[in-house]
Amino acid sequence: MKTIVHKIILIAAMALISLPLVAQEDAVFKQLKDNPQKAYGNDCPYPFDNAVLTKPPKGYKPFYISHYGRHGSRYYWNEKLYAELDTLLTEAHSKGLLTPLGKQFYTNFMSIKDELTTGVSELTQLGWEQHQKIARIMYNNFPEVFKKGGNVFAISSLTGRCVISMSAFCQELVQCNPKIEIREQSSRFTLDGVVPSDKQNPVKHTFTKSKPRYEANINNFPKDNDLRDKIISRVFSSTDGLPGNLHHISSNLMHLYTSLPNIAHEGIMDGIITDDEMIDSWERSNLGSYSWVFSLQSEAVPILRDIINKTDAVISGKSDHIADLRFGHDSFIGPLTVLMGLNGADRDPENPSDVKNCYQNFETCMACNLQLVFYHSGKASDNVLVKCLLNGKETDCQ
Repeated sequence: MKTIVHKIILIAAMALISLPLVAQEDAVFKQLKDNPQKAYGNDCPYPFDNAVLTKPPKGYKPFYISHYGRHGSRYYWNEKLYAELDTLLTEAHSKGLLTPLGKQFYTNFMSIKDELTTGVSELTQLGWEQHQKIARIMYNNFPEVFKKGGNVFAISSLTGRCVISMSAFCQELVQCNPKIEIREQSSRFTLDGVVPSDKQNPVKHTFTKSKPRYEANINNFPKDNDLRDKIISRVFSSTDGLPGNLHHISSNLMHLYTSLPNIAHEGIMDGIITDDEMIDSWERSNLGSYSWVFSLQSEAVPILRDIINKTDAVISGKSDHIADLRFGHDSFIGPLTVLMGLNGADRDPENPSDVKNCYQNFETCMACNLQLVFYHSGKASDNVLVKCLLNGKETDCQ
């Protein structure tokens, strides 16, 4: 048993094929310029970058896939955002403190306020479609895994947007091949494999947190105060007497802006923030994201253990699953990428300017997913190989 597990981990570290080097600065910013929504970080809708996969070694075919996916696009997760903006804009409007641009934004926001407050945290149509498309791409990329049908086990967090994302994904797989049998479960029994720190998890853990080394040098990195001041001045003629400090107000406006593509309301903040400004401020936000996912990586250990144990069971013949699917949150798949060292995310650089070269928060986008695809040649003497995909792209795994 242990031999199989250690073999899988070693091969994952070596990688199945020759993979690209860790992204360098120019390549990172080219991605942002090619798709400005990537500057929205983990609010970025799934990009579908149409990655081309290399062929496995001769004679090797995929036989099993282990997966973890974040829920798809949703309304903002915290009702406070919409409530605070409602209070702020209503008071500013009543006091005559809105600029002409602010008045138009006030009108736009109020026209969709009921929808926003009703939809808080729920999956959108786009989120459903993302998981449908990802499932079909997985099926088409690895037909050998699915063509004969077989058993799939899918688990989800207890949160509705994750359950519905799981349903969209699984329905699409069965549409691809009705011979696939999928058992879906959103249960306290399976929380350890998808959201281990959930308070309802009957398995209790003590998780440790750690700080990335760059934080000791963060004072050397420029702040984004200029952008925040511009945003405030575009909406308000004055903020005297309005609730909230300026940093919090500007943060709420930026969070709303980056969430809009996920809820099909782009344009209601035209003129208040631009994509070019988001790109210019992206590196600072990426640092905050790295601190967050880096500190939580121990919480992903049970998920990695679940991946290893279920894969081990398949290889040893104790499980007949052709795939194990997990549907959770950015707060778990983000730390999992650090724990597994995907594309060097575990490098922990000291210089804040180097963080973007090992971690990019847009990789933890809406519907982001990790796929570990296992190959064999059918010969008992051969190694089992694994291809690691992050958002459909071949990825180095340390």
